[in-house]
Amino acid sequence: MMNILISGGSGFLGSAFSDELIKRYLAQDKDLHITWLTRDSSQTHPSTVSMMTYDELTKTDKSFDVILNLAGAGIADSRWSDERKEALLASRIKPTESLLEFIARTSVKPKLLVSGSAIGWYGTQGDKSLTESSQSETDFSHKLCEEWEQLALKATEYSVPVAIVRTGVVMHPDGGMLGKLLTPFKMGVGGQLGDGKQIMSWVSRDDWVGSAIFIIEQHLAEETNEQKISSSSTNDNTLITENDTPAVVYNLTAPNPVTNRTFTKALGSWLHRPTFFTLPDFLLKLMFGEMSTLLIDGQKVLPQALLDAGYEFKQPTLEQALAEQK
Repeated sequence: MMNILISGGSGFLGSAFSDELIKRYLAQDKDLHITWLTRDSSQTHPSTVSMMTYDELTKTDKSFDVILNLAGAGIADSRWSDERKEALLASRIKPTESLLEFIARTSVKPKLLVSGSAIGWYGTQGDKSLTESSQSETDFSHKLCEEWEQLALKATEYSVPVAIVRTGVVMHPDGGMLGKLLTPFKMGVGGQLGDGKQIMSWVSRDDWVGSAIFIIEQHLAEETNEQKISSSSTNDNTLITENDTPAVVYNLTAPNPVTNRTFTKALGSWLHRPTFFTLPDFLLKLMFGEMSTLLIDGQKVLPQALLDAGYEFKQPTLEQALAEQK
């Protein structure tokens, strides 16, 4: 029996994760109970999923094998005003604090906390290859991710192992970056951003879900905790905590990042549309302000820990990811 609690369960990633986990457990005739943590108990949800409000979380005596913490407002949804920055942080910190309060109170601790983050943690580093053992550069994206990660790591103080998942640009027509780009590209007005040389570290939603399930199953295997979250000798993905409870980080990106120019051409080819337009840097900065760094400045982030652990990507190249979209 797997009993899992998900914050952000109804979102772009949480809903797809839930659907795939249900499908796998049904196929294997295994028992599964998924609970979505929500602020609105009337929220639409699948009949196979239970709902729990944050108020109910403070009182429940239920226990969970795994907690998946995905709650957080979209970092690219609007300009980064001071008010927006505060909202982005609060949308991540408050749900995580609620989960930590539950973990501290419950007598039966979860076996694993998987907590969201983003490759923005690494900051802007151009075309330098970055793995889980790489250092970061400080900017707003890094500060946002770092505060979120450090809070989640406090679960180790209650002997709960933690896996931080730093997510790249997730590709699927249902949402995320690809969902937003479909309309302008279908209209024939899509094009590259800036000089198009910036690196895009992406992952298909299928592989994001697959790798998240892989991480959970790996950590719940019958081996000892030390074996479950051991690091490779070439890429240390362990995180420093103040106790002996294990904590690791995984980059959830595809092994083949691409330039924005390559992405633009691939998307245009997939949609059979021209991609002549270019949005220059100065116009992107004028339109999006500080947030334009997400569009102009690239990151080459590689999923070394996943590859070392034996995860096999279903869609390792962008062409495969687009071809298999439904």
